[in-house]
Amino acid sequence: MDQLIEFTTNHPLLSGGFVVVLGLLIWTELMRKLQGLKELSPAQAVVWMNDPDAAVIDVSSAADFNKGHIVSAKNIALSRFADPDAEVQKLKDSKVLLVCKTGQTATQAANHLKKMGVSDLAVLKGGMGQWMNDQYPVTRK
Repeated sequence: MDQLIEFTTNHPLLSGGFVVVLGLLIWTELMRKLQGLKELSPAQAVVWMNDPDAAVIDVSSAADFNKGHIVSAKNIALSRFADPDAEVQKLKDSKVLLVCKTGQTATQAANHLKKMGVSDLAVLKGGMGQWMNDQYPVTRK
């Protein structure tokens, strides 16, 4: 404990930076929980996708989508969710799983869909990075 106090007094900028980053991390996680979005692990997502009414929407950039995506996923750019077009409007009555590279962009898209009234939606926790780390299949077509 004495070493921690000594380090903190000798390195106030480093210590302050750590406190700020820790605070932002806690704030981000709290906001995510308060949004009420359902986050699914890859294993849970597979069960979700086995529902015939489920739509898998990948909001990654076209370049990331082409590097590898879930077999049944459809690529729709995040910008199309802010001012929904007809294709995005069709999702209103679907069970939707949103996917992106890390899960952050999918969360933004989920918030747009919630505002549209979509109630049955989830985000792939960890995004495609977690999906591939868990060695689930991807396609590049």
